[in-house]
Parts: sequence; C-alpha cells; structure tokens
Amino acid sequence: MKNLFKRIHQSVNTKLGFFMLTVILCWIKTYLICLTKFNLGIKSVMQAFLLFLNPIPTTILLLGISLYMKGRKSYIYMMIIDAITSTWLFANILYYREFSDFLTLTLIKGSSSASNNLGTSILGIILPTDFLAFSDVAILIILLIIKFIKLDKTKLNFKIPLTITGIAVVSFGINLTLAQQDRSGLLTRTFDNNYIVKYLGLNAYSVYDTIKAAKTSAVKANADSSDMKTVKKYINNNYVAPNVQYTGVAKGKNVFVIHLESFQQFLIDFKWDGQEVTPNLNKIYHEQNTLSFDNFFNQVGQGKTADAEMMMENSLFGLPEGAAMVTDGTSNTFQAAPAILDQHGYTTASFHGDVPSFWNRDNTYKSWGYDYFFSSNYYKQKKSYNIGYGMKDKIFMKDTANYIQKLPQPFYSKIITVTNHYPYLLDKKNQSIAKTDTGDSTVDGYVQTAHYLDQSVGEFMNWLKATGLDKNSMVVFYGDHYGISGNHKKAVAKLLGKKKFNDFDNAQFQRVPFMIHMKGIQGGINHTYGGEIDALPTILNLLGVNNKDNIQFGSDLLAPNHPQLVAFRDGDFVSPEFTKVNGAYYYTKNGTPAKNLSKDQHSRLETMSNQVATELSLSDKIITGDLLRFYNPKGFQKVNKKDYNYSKSKSLQKLKDQDKKDQTSLEFKNNNKSLLNLYDTDAPELQN
Repeated sequence: MKNLFKRIHQSVNTKLGFFMLTVILCWIKTYLICLTKFNLGIKSVMQAFLLFLNPIPTTILLLGISLYMKGRKSYIYMMIIDAITSTWLFANILYYREFSDFLTLTLIKGSSSASNNLGTSILGIILPTDFLAFSDVAILIILLIIKFIKLDKTKLNFKIPLTITGIAVVSFGINLTLAQQDRSGLLTRTFDNNYIVKYLGLNAYSVYDTIKAAKTSAVKANADSSDMKTVKKYINNNYVAPNVQYTGVAKGKNVFVIHLESFQQFLIDFKWDGQEVTPNLNKIYHEQNTLSFDNFFNQVGQGKTADAEMMMENSLFGLPEGAAMVTDGTSNTFQAAPAILDQHGYTTASFHGDVPSFWNRDNTYKSWGYDYFFSSNYYKQKKSYNIGYGMKDKIFMKDTANYIQKLPQPFYSKIITVTNHYPYLLDKKNQSIAKTDTGDSTVDGYVQTAHYLDQSVGEFMNWLKATGLDKNSMVVFYGDHYGISGNHKKAVAKLLGKKKFNDFDNAQFQRVPFMIHMKGIQGGINHTYGGEIDALPTILNLLGVNNKDNIQFGSDLLAPNHPQLVAFRDGDFVSPEFTKVNGAYYYTKNGTPAKNLSKDQHSRLETMSNQVATELSLSDKIITGDLLRFYNPKGFQKVNKKDYNYSKSKSLQKLKDQDKKDQTSLEFKNNNKSLLNLYDTDAPELQN
C-alpha cells in the first residue's frame, strides 16, 4: 500500500499525471452533481451510462489544451479552465433549482433585463452542497500550496497532447453515436435542454447552445416572405371559428387583464389551517357572471413571465431558450393585443411596479403598441413599499387606480402583480395566514404571499364597484406560470395530501387560473382544455374583434370545435385523453401509463405529437425570422415604435391632452375630481 501511494505521488508530480488527476476529479464531481442536482429523467441503463460517460470527452479536450504549453503556464491554464467550468456548473445548479432548466447564451445576453432584485432569490436557494462544484479546484490548489504536488516544467513530446486531443474527439464521437441511437434526432428535433445535458453533458450543451444562437441570428438575416406563406397556410388550414354566442358581448367595454404572479389553480378553494387562502378569487371564480376555466395550463419555457405575456398578447409561443421579449422584443415586428385594440378605439396601458427594463418591457411594449407603460418611475417609492421583485401589491394596485381613472375609455389595461413571486417573502405586518408545514422553505411561504395577493385583488375589485367601473368593464385574471417547481415533489405531495407526486402529477400541476368576469356575461366553470396561447383569440371574440386574418396559434376557448390539445414548450402536451411527459404517455383521467394502445390510439398520439412539434416550430420561425414584417393582415396598421415614449413627463402630458380631447375618463366624468378616496386598503404602510 505504501509503495502504491508512493507511485501515485510520483505520478501526480508529472505534468501528465497532474492532468489525469484534474480530469478524474472534475469528472467525478460533474457526474455526482448531474446525478443529484438535476432532474434529468434517467429511464434506462444506456441513459445512466451516458450520464456517467459524458463529462469525460469535453473535460479531456478543454484541459488537454494546457499540455501544448510550456512550464507553469500549463498548470495555470489547467486551473483557470477548471475554475471557469466549475463556476458555470455552479451557476446552472442555482438556475436549475428555480427554473428546472439550464442557462443559455441568449438568456445570459438578456440577463440585465431580468437581473434586478435577484440577490435575495439567489441567497435563498443556495445550499452548502452546491459548493461541491468547486471541490476539485479547492483540492488541487491545496495540494499545490502545500507542495504535495510540485510543478513539472518538462515539455511534453508534441505527440502526447495531440494523442489526448484525439482521444477526446473520438470519445465524444462514441458518446454522440450512442446518444443518437438512444434518442434519434437529439440535436435536430428537441425542445428540452435536459435531453442535451443528459446525453452529452453540460459543456457540450453550452457549445450546442452557442451554435444554435448563432444560427438563429443568421436565420433572421436570411428569412424572406416565402417563409411566411408556410405559416399562413398552416394557420388558415387549422383556423377554428369562434363561438358566435359570445361574439361581441363585451364590445366597447374596458378590459382589465390582471396578471396573478406565480399563481396556480390549486390555490382556488384551497384551505390552510381552516382558512381560505384566496377567498376573493374563490368568490369571483364561482360567480355566475364569471367564465372560469379549470383546465387552463401555463405553457411557459425559460422566459417564464415573459413567455406568458408573449402568449397572452400575441398568441405566439415563447422561444425554446431565453425570452423573446428580451432577444427580439426591441427589433421584431408584432401584431399584439395593444396594437390591435388601439386600432379599434382603445387606450392601451400596462402597469408594473418595478423598473421598466425588466424583461425589456420598455422596448417590447413599444413594439406591441402600448400607448402607456406605467413602471416604477410613476409610483411613489419608499423602502417599505417594496419587497422582492417590486412594489407590494396592495400599494401598487391602489396607486395604479390613480392612473386608471385618468385613462380615456374604453381602455385595455394590464396590471402585473409581483408580491407572489419566489422567494415568497412577506413582512410580518402583512402576514395574515400561517405558513404551511411541509418543511420546504420554498413552498411554505407560498400561501402567505398568495393570500396577500388575493386581498389586493379584493380591494381593487371593491374600488371598481365603488366607482361604477365594474358595470362597463371586463376583468380577465390569469396565472402566468407555476409557483412551485417540479423540484419540490415531496413538499407538494404533503401540501396536497397525496402519497406521491410524480412527473405526470407535475404536468397536471401546471394548471393556472383563467377567469373572465363581467356583469351580464353567461358564466360558469368550463372544463375545456386550453392554455395561455388561447387567451388572445378568446378575448378578441368577446370584444367583437375578428382575428381570422391574424397569425395566432391559439383559438377561442369557448368555440365548440376548440382543439383541446395543450402544447408545452418542451414538446410534451396534455389533452383530455392523453398526457405526454418526457416522451412517455399517460391516460389523463387516472395518470396510469398508456399501454397496449389500439392502432387508432397510436395514430391519434402521433398526430398530436406532430401537431405540437409543428406549432412550436412555426411559432419559433416567426420570432427568430421576424416573419411578421412580411405580413400585413387586413385592416391592421403596422406599429411604428418611434410613436411611443414612456418617459414620465411626456406620457403624463400626453395622457392629459388625450383626456381633454376625448373627455371619457372616469376622472373627467367626475368633474375632474379624483375617485381615489373610494379606494379602501388595509395596507399597514399606508395607514396614518
């Protein structure tokens, strides 16, 4: 044993030996992290083997470059590369924990648009074991400092590093071949980054992502009008006529779209400790003048809230990586809800209690045709007014009412709440319900912020009633995405009183509220399956706006022939009969694996999978190729971004001038007197 240790010690004191030690440590560390920190869905012996194998090729290739160098430069380069890849691994651990996905170049390029207020979130999700990502670097540095390992300045024969590079290339080729055999079309037909990491490793995924980002840039430069013809043909062939019974029932009415941040459907009627978590939304949900949908799903990808906004206002899917609002919101041509309704006589405005650059809204909203964007610059700011990702909802919604009363009617307004956002922080004076007791810190505060959001909604709805706005307004509520990710299965199972919570359950857990509330509407709970992609066609039909010439991938949820196929961003789907999760099929009603299928069932599943893949692909082409610049729907005037300016002084003057001209705002009709005195809130920060 002593001789063996001596031989190992002598070996690592050579440049080649140190290289091998670095590779082995990096490989073991990466494998353990991929196995324990990421939910990659290993379902076969081959997949398990490839996960074990895939760190080796890129590690050998990257670290092997150092062997071409002389002296201490070789060691310095090796340590720098190890440190960089370790930092990249660490960053992905944190990102994956919250978003169940991996970082992309596109996302990083747009990170400044979503980086505000992230400090608290990052600190809240770091675990001590995450620093395992730097374990090999620490070990090697210590061994070098104590001189257990001495630098070998001998120059290697050129054939040695060349051979090692060759080994890396060949081993990657073997890895890729085995991966392609187990998952055909891995690099050409995938909507899920987990597959790439599972089969090829995190470093290979990073290279793949970089190449794909470069190709996307080239696609936009090379796109032409012929690409739009393919899209238009598909849209025409799959057009679903809206429900004529509901066509125009809200024509001329104001529209409130209330964005319920991270709010999931299970919260409706959910009680904790004998108390309703969301009593106000529960009441609205069950009222006869509310159209409520209990099988409405979020369909977001990496863009989360940005993806939800893209679907809600454009009926276009988010991109497979990054957020389209960030990557394409400034430059692309859109035919979004604000522009459509503006051209039908509506004043359009969005309200958000955080900085205007968040998700690039200050630029994207110009492309979408918003007349006004009221961001944090428009609101009175105090430290106690803010928490997490912006203003507390009660304060934000009261201050929003001040601008609402100044908008010329009819108006289309989107109100984006933020308090019910991870990490679900709420100061004690605003807590009015106990935390849950799952033992998961991410999950247990969720009911407190959801309850606070519900109270905020109740106060706002009371103000609408007090001012009479409720009589001539349609209020749309929607949850943008999940609040609790699939990485908290044990806690969710305990929260819901289930014995287990598997991937199928998580797919069903993606339901979010979608409610349309309006005086006189024929409401009730609708069980049709749909998602955020269907919101815009549904709203437009209610407002009496024909969308037949528009490029929209959703359809009216109330239409008799509405296709009840809900596409998820990774290519999975859910329908009343079948659910597809990670390539496996289940019966939606009971969650059992769909086995022994008939020929007809096989055919239907293939048709559904192809339809989902086609729609995701065509939607991606529209955004990445900026194809809407080649299409002018009948009666629609292209948005000129230069017509919009969201600076506070210019916007408020424009609003004043418009109100004086139109004389239709709530405040104008009240003899130019504010009705904010009718807004009743119990926000402790606003009490005298």
